[in-house]
Amino acid sequence: QVQLVESGGGLVQAGGSLRLSCTASGIMFSSYHMGWYRQAPGKQRELVATVRSSGNTNYADSVKGRFAISRDNAKSTVYLHMNSLKPEDTAVYYCNAFLWASEYWGQGTQVTVSA
Repeated sequence: QVQLVESGGGLVQAGGSLRLSCTASGIMFSSYHMGWYRQAPGKQRELVATVRSSGNTNYADSVKGRFAISRDNAKSTVYLHMNSLKPEDTAVYYCNAFLWASEYWGQGTQVTVSA
């Protein structure tokens, strides 16, 4: 049974920081490409950042320079370090694991940034 469990969301003031964590079980974590997506109310889910099994990273333009994605294969955990948060970063953040035709999602964690 595959599980992706996110944690670290919460309420923060604009300009603040948060670190999201996603711990995976039931998959060979080191082989999977990992990502963070977010969905704001009334909007479609969008890519925030990905880190491939090779360690290569990719970011949405809206978060470049503010967010950093990292992974710890020994802990089967992917992180999203979020700095200089803005109210428009408010959303439910989802962890994603994908490899070829296999794709898994976490349950999501709420991030709310107050002005």
